[in-house]
Amino acid sequence: MTRLPIPRRFSARHLCLGATLFAAALGAGSVQAGEVQARVKASATVKVCIWPDYYGVSLRNPRTQQLTGIDIDLSAELGRDLKAQVQYVDSSFATLIDDLKNDRCDVAMFAVGMLPQRMAQLAFTRPYLESDIYGVTTKGNQVVKRWEDIDKPGVAVAVQAGTFMEPVMGAALKNARLVKVAPPATRERELEAGRVDVFMTDYPYSRRLLDNADWATLISPPTPFSVLPYAYAMKKGDAAWAETVDGFVARIQRDGRLETAARKHGLSPIVRLR
Repeated sequence: MTRLPIPRRFSARHLCLGATLFAAALGAGSVQAGEVQARVKASATVKVCIWPDYYGVSLRNPRTQQLTGIDIDLSAELGRDLKAQVQYVDSSFATLIDDLKNDRCDVAMFAVGMLPQRMAQLAFTRPYLESDIYGVTTKGNQVVKRWEDIDKPGVAVAVQAGTFMEPVMGAALKNARLVKVAPPATRERELEAGRVDVFMTDYPYSRRLLDNADWATLISPPTPFSVLPYAYAMKKGDAAWAETVDGFVARIQRDGRLETAARKHGLSPIVRLR
């Protein structure tokens, strides 16, 4: 199996910026403070949004319907800490903001990238994972063989609509054509059918291909390209609830539960313990 590089850690400037944005996210919004916290406590149920196609994070097995991944394990830990039942709600990166704002769920737990446009509309916990961007293509592909081949005229580069790869690659590509893939289409099918030459993904999803698809090969950036912190997201306006979930993340970083879950699902290289 191809080994993935461990992404660089953020500089002090990035960490200070993240702390500032997190503080702003906790204090912003117009929803009455305590609304979500009170609802979770009264119902003894926490509604958790997941993306059920996220390998290693929140994947639903299509045959057994069983959920597996780091955030399935950690959401169960959140439920135990809160003495609440966990109710899973299918979501996606494209619908994440609306799902939280419309109270379809109380918290999104599927490794949500802390993009500025998301942080402007949602509250986030402290980061618990971080990942760079990688390319996936087919073995023997004659168009894209190295990272330097991606941004060339005539190359079709796929991204999953709504993921952080979409704006990053949209800004980075100067010569290649960006293809935004939305369900029911998948990046894998578009690649195998030859409609795109490469698709961009993160560390967890690239493991899915390396572990299960013998036709796939990974293209890693020669230097860190766009490392992004991942956290849990909530709607703004309920500081008590945001502090509760952030406190949970702080605890699992200290007590070993995060490390244990990351190791179980092959995500140790991208875990953040502070």
